[in-house]
Amino acid sequence: MADQRGFIYEPDPDNPGWHRWELADDTRFNAQTMGRMLVRPEDARSCRVRMFPERRHSNLLDMVHGAVTLALIDIALFAAMRTLLQGDAGGSVTLELSSQFTGAGSLGQPLDAIVEVMRETGRLVFMRGVVVQGEGDSHLVASFSGIVRKPTVR
Repeated sequence: MADQRGFIYEPDPDNPGWHRWELADDTRFNAQTMGRMLVRPEDARSCRVRMFPERRHSNLLDMVHGAVTLALIDIALFAAMRTLLQGDAGGSVTLELSSQFTGAGSLGQPLDAIVEVMRETGRLVFMRGVVVQGEGDSHLVASFSGIVRKPTVR
């Protein structure tokens, strides 16, 4: 089912408790670059966005390319806004994104961005989070913070 502004946000039948996070138009960046993505709330203020790194996501060291990790972070801000605040992810824009890499992601196991909404105002959403991988989120790949501007009501 297509959601606001062309997103597919519906329960994933293969992963109970998770929702699909996809664009209805599979010729756009998310589908072409990132592949299958899932999202689920962790609690009232945070959610988890998951991608599945493959060879196409790798750098020459056979680790997840940093640009893919940054794309996951950016996409996770919008998925969190939609999941936790019912916000218009398609009409919003990233104003600021700060990231700190602490490790490299591995191929072949899910890579998760855990996003926490810190504050919402009339026009802005302030978020922070981490990118983790492994059993019990044992490997920290990156930390981040971001600000998203909600769409202008016309």
